[in-house]
Amino acid sequence: MLVASLCTVLGALPVLLIKNLSHKGRDVLLAYTAGVMVAASTYGLIPSALKLSNVPVLITGILVGTVVLMLLEILLPHQDLEHEVEKVSRSSILLFIIAMSLHNVPEGLSVGISFASDYRDLGSIVAFVIGLQNMPEGFLVALFLLLQKVHRLKMIILVSVTALVELLAALVGLWFGQFFSNVIPYGLAFSAGAMLFIVYKELIPESHGDGNERVATLSFILGFISMIFLTDIMR
Repeated sequence: MLVASLCTVLGALPVLLIKNLSHKGRDVLLAYTAGVMVAASTYGLIPSALKLSNVPVLITGILVGTVVLMLLEILLPHQDLEHEVEKVSRSSILLFIIAMSLHNVPEGLSVGISFASDYRDLGSIVAFVIGLQNMPEGFLVALFLLLQKVHRLKMIILVSVTALVELLAALVGLWFGQFFSNVIPYGLAFSAGAMLFIVYKELIPESHGDGNERVATLSFILGFISMIFLTDIMR
């Protein structure tokens, strides 16, 4: 469980190496992250949810994840990734962190419940899948904070907060897992729906907003392929 949560922080570390980020470089990174997240959803989360349930459960989880992220966007004042890199208010940054933390709750619950279930090796499988998709999420949060000129140490601390929320949710899931094992596929599908919403609503439009559509598209495909390759060799 701890490793799955730490993957969020690991995903943020490459951002520390970025010094100056141009619009083109930013679009390439966003598109690459989008490709990784789509692969994590379609090649990791969705197949895992199907193995444990059925298509109606999968569709329900994906729709709930999409609707929840949409409601968070509507109800919580937030800051989108802007084409022009400008600093935003502290409250907007805080709300962005809150939204990403809330998104991590069902993921943590899924990991904890899976470890408490009677299914052999299920905990390791779910933790692996969630951990892989946590890495691009951590990168995305760190990139957003970098664009807002947040100090690098503070950036890592804020990313770690989102990881801590997932770890706490995992511990809660482990505690109550024996009673809610049927929730696991819903949690996996929820995460897939939430990630697909973020990709289509935020990452793809932003990566294509500055005239870098071709290189961004190529970067998306490379991100998608690399995530599939990584998932395959680690299984």
